[in-house]
Amino acid sequence: MVFYVIGLGLGDERDITLRGLDAVKKCSKVFLEHYTSVLGVDKDALEALYEREVTLADRDFVECQAEAIYQEAKESDVALLVVGDPLCATTHTDIIIRARETGAEVQVIHNTSVMGAVASCGLQLYQFGQTVSIPFFDDKWRPDSFYPKIAYNAIGKMHTLCLLDIKVKEPDFQAMMRGQTKFMPPRFMTVNTCIAQLLEVEERIGEGHCAPDVMGVGLARLGQPTQCIVAGTLQELLDVDFGGPLHSFVVCGELHDLERDYLAPYMVTAETPRLPPPTPDEDGAAEEGDEVLPGDRDIF
Repeated sequence: MVFYVIGLGLGDERDITLRGLDAVKKCSKVFLEHYTSVLGVDKDALEALYEREVTLADRDFVECQAEAIYQEAKESDVALLVVGDPLCATTHTDIIIRARETGAEVQVIHNTSVMGAVASCGLQLYQFGQTVSIPFFDDKWRPDSFYPKIAYNAIGKMHTLCLLDIKVKEPDFQAMMRGQTKFMPPRFMTVNTCIAQLLEVEERIGEGHCAPDVMGVGLARLGQPTQCIVAGTLQELLDVDFGGPLHSFVVCGELHDLERDYLAPYMVTAETPRLPPPTPDEDGAAEEGDEVLPGDRDIF
């Protein structure tokens, strides 16, 4: 019996590879990891094409009950579907290690991920340095641990891919204190929020690696028909309307002439769509951290 860990790519149910689809159709149980990323279609579309029932594995399931997935492989073939490529998140690496420790046979079937698809903007992959994750700031937690990696890359003239935070099925702790089990609405960090946070950290540290005049590239819905790419300085991109999730961002290092040429059609212009001003609260002041996602759609 085999525990398959299968990449789905970035678009929709049709982005699975033929090898991956063959493996899914062998499986008695199919789980979809619904924690580290989300696909652009709901699970009904997957079930229709794959001809298998798909069980969502949310954050709690993945972190606390993952053994329920790979233990099934003792009796029959089981698949864990992962948006993008299976080995781009340590969450899946950990599951694979634990599955192997039980004696399960594990097969990984790769697919496209943001780590490669970022080249859609024309930046050369071998010019990228360390990848960083940008978490949502809150009133008490405004970390800058990603900044030294951006600085290291910049000093080496390398680009930095920023993976932006998503929060799906996050517990509502206020409700839990009242004895209720509730979850917060899904939140997907926008390029705009990412840039605002980078500029805030830059003001605090002041080394110039995320200054307003630094070049960046915002990317949204990579691999989907509505893919959006816009390049410009951080200041120029701050209010660009990138549309619905998922978003990612690149802090550019030194640009090669070929990279500049490829980026040229994506440069911000006066015609580039812009976000509306933040909605004022009852006191007339804009709420800090307002998330505006024009064109957002249902994400399962």
